[in-house]
Amino acid sequence: MSSSEHPPLAPHPVLPEYYGKKEERRSRVDQMFDSSAEHYDWITDVMSFGSGRMYRRQALERAGVKAGDWVLDVGAGTGVVSWHAQHIVGDDGLVVALDPSKGMLSQAVKLGVKRASQGLGEALPFPDGTFDYLTMGFALRHVADLKEAFKEYQRVLKPGGKILLLEITKPQGALATLFLKFYLKTIVPNLARIFRRSADSKVLMRYYWDTIEQCVPPATIVDTLQSVGLENAKRNAVLGIFSEYTGVKPK
Repeated sequence: MSSSEHPPLAPHPVLPEYYGKKEERRSRVDQMFDSSAEHYDWITDVMSFGSGRMYRRQALERAGVKAGDWVLDVGAGTGVVSWHAQHIVGDDGLVVALDPSKGMLSQAVKLGVKRASQGLGEALPFPDGTFDYLTMGFALRHVADLKEAFKEYQRVLKPGGKILLLEITKPQGALATLFLKFYLKTIVPNLARIFRRSADSKVLMRYYWDTIEQCVPPATIVDTLQSVGLENAKRNAVLGIFSEYTGVKPK
C-alpha cells in the first residue's frame, strides 16, 4: 500500500510552537539538528548522567547484534549507536549511519563512524535484503509516517533480520510525567543555553520533550510494526521510560 492509499501515521501531531504545518516539519527539524549538532552529545551525556552511551551498547547486545553482522543505523544523529555497533560487528561486519542532517553526520564521522550516508528513513537508498539489523536510537519521533518508514525498514532487512527501535516514552504516572517534563523541558534546555551558549540547542531540547509528550502510545507503534508484516513485534520497557521496540522480518 502506498502513502497515497492510507493517511500518514505521524508519530505526533503538528507542534505550532516550532512549525505551522506538517509540510514544514522536515525542514524545521533538520535546521534544529544542524545548528545544534556540535552540542548534542554534550547535552545528551549530561541529560543521562553519562549512562546513555553504555545503555545504547547494552540495548544492541540485548537485541542480539554480533560479530559479522551488517547494521543500518537510521536517524543515526551523532553516531553513538553506530559507533558501538561497529565495535560489536568488528572487521567482518558493516555499519552504515544514515541521517538527514549533514551537521549530525559530520559529528558521527568525527566520533569514528566509518560509513555515513545522508537520507531519510522513509526512502532508504539501499537494495532489498541488505542488512541483518536496522537500528534507530531516539529518532522515531522525527519520521513523517511510521507505516511508510517501517515498510522501508523491513524492505532492506534480510529474511530473519531484526529491527531495534530505541525511544523515550512518557511515564504512566502523572507525578513521574511532571518530574520528567520539568527535567527535560526546563532544566536540560537551560543547561544547554548556559554551558554551551546555544539558544538553538535550548529550543531543540524543548522540542525533544514536546515530541515525547505528544507521541503516539507504545501500542500503536507495536501494532504498526505488525501491520507491515514484521513478526514477534513487541516493546521491552526499561526503567519505565525507555522503550526498546523489536520486530523480525519473516524468513
